[in-house]
Amino acid sequence: MIETVWPWLALMLLCAGVFAAIERRHAWRIFTVVPPIVLTYLLVTALAVSGVWTVTPAIREAQSLLVARLLPVLLFLLMINCDLRAIWKLGPRVLGVFACATTSLLIAFPLAYLIYGRWLPADAWQPLAALSGSWMGGSANMVAVKQAIGMPDSLLAMSLLTDALCYSVWVALLFSIARLAPAFNRWTRAPQRTLEVAESVSTASPTSDAVLLWLGLALFAGVLSSWLGAQLPVGTMISATTWTILLATALGLIAGQTPLARQPGASAISGGLLVFLVAVLASQSNFEGIGQAPLYLLCGLTILVIHAGLMLLAARVFHFDLHLCGIASLANIGGVASAPILAASYSRALVPVGILLALLGYVIGTGLGIVMASVLSTLAPT
Repeated sequence: MIETVWPWLALMLLCAGVFAAIERRHAWRIFTVVPPIVLTYLLVTALAVSGVWTVTPAIREAQSLLVARLLPVLLFLLMINCDLRAIWKLGPRVLGVFACATTSLLIAFPLAYLIYGRWLPADAWQPLAALSGSWMGGSANMVAVKQAIGMPDSLLAMSLLTDALCYSVWVALLFSIARLAPAFNRWTRAPQRTLEVAESVSTASPTSDAVLLWLGLALFAGVLSSWLGAQLPVGTMISATTWTILLATALGLIAGQTPLARQPGASAISGGLLVFLVAVLASQSNFEGIGQAPLYLLCGLTILVIHAGLMLLAARVFHFDLHLCGIASLANIGGVASAPILAASYSRALVPVGILLALLGYVIGTGLGIVMASVLSTLAPT
């Protein structure tokens, strides 16, 4: 039985790294269905429910402190590899497909909530708002929206479970329809031209000095964001935490346009921090309210159906091809880990497009997730 902070912290780090290490070494098929980050969450949740540690005041304080301090650090590092100039060079057509995908999700979430809201709990808008942050950005945006709206940790399980299962269905569908591209493109009258993007994301291995540099910069950016966020005015949906999140994102974007962005290490550190942060959140989880999971899953699947219908309409009207529609959709719902894989199955020339669109999702996911929280909260029964 663990009752002190350091053994608990060591266990969180081990849990955060074990599945990613297994995936890198063995590439088991399960990882194509359930990503390592979800397996980490499920493992830590199981350990928490099993009573491997007791949530003492010291451990509870450590959990709160780590989430509050590491989230802005994570967002800052995620923004470093987002080259806004490279995204702009993709051209209005690609950005138009991405805008349609994002807009369709902005429409789908409120519609699905209106359909199922009468059967869902009164606070169901919170996990759906957090889910919208993930489906318009990534897992880090989900955590950011959760913190910004003050969602209890116990509700995060609903967001992650819906995200994991619905995401798996959607990825399988997008891969399976790839062979229908010629017929789909004839139906939409999409122009036949090859998209080429010169930029690529650096894959250089980080050195020890680069790791220390990025950690120092990111921690400083997190502290500065927290201090500035505490000085700014707050409201019903804008808190000091919200300002901290938005400021950290802005600082990362600014740093990403400087020569610092060429220094390797930010991507590797942010990937590790993200899984660790999810492990910390999962360490407080329980299965309270799990009986509501089927309704959340049905709501998530409905969102995807509405999203698909609206994307079909947009493709027909604006003559989008299936490849770009699929990449733009997965850049929103799947993020930077899966969008390039789907792009590579279509054409290697589209891999940078998948990466850059997914990074663009990281930029807008938190802000749009907070907007969605405001919309859904107004639709919630009083």
